[in-house]
Amino acid sequence: MNEKPSYYAIIPAQVRYSKKLTPNAKLLYAEITALCNMNGKCTASTEYFCRLYEVSRVSIQKWLKNLEDNNYINRVNIYKPYSKQIECRLITLVNIPSKEKLTDNTNINITNTNLTDSNKKAFFKKPTVEEVHQYCNERKNKVCADAFIDFYESKNFMIGKNKMKDWKACVRTWERREEKKPKTMSKIDMQLNEYLKGKEYL
Repeated sequence: MNEKPSYYAIIPAQVRYSKKLTPNAKLLYAEITALCNMNGKCTASTEYFCRLYEVSRVSIQKWLKNLEDNNYINRVNIYKPYSKQIECRLITLVNIPSKEKLTDNTNINITNTNLTDSNKKAFFKKPTVEEVHQYCNERKNKVCADAFIDFYESKNFMIGKNKMKDWKACVRTWERREEKKPKTMSKIDMQLNEYLKGKEYL
């Protein structure tokens, strides 16, 4: 009798999310998959499951019946030759889940976890004027915090077609643009400067 479970127990999606199966029946299904041999047959007795889960024989029979009635397992009794005495019982899985599929699902879960972590890292929180002003003071640049916020608020904090990911990086970009601006004054600045100079002589 094969009563040494393998390392893996498998509960496929149709079993996990079945509303017709009790939670205990789902757990028993997983144990059966761990006990199945290469032919997808489990020879563990009801008594074995009783000892394993420390429940009554009636409970195990209910769980097995729940699985069988919903076409997840088949039970076949093997009789001794020329006798009505049961030699063993075989439990076979109707749809045998493979360990390869389990491995694939594990990889999918890992990928999803990475995507979740990536989404957390990419989460953007709009800065306040005070935060931008403080950061600009730390860098001792000439970026106007109010102008920065007003500009990106008007664009819903989008950079082109993408959502802003790091507002501090955008501040540094503004900073470099300010440094590259030509030193020459605009016509308006020049006119204003001339006006102020002329006013001094009055």
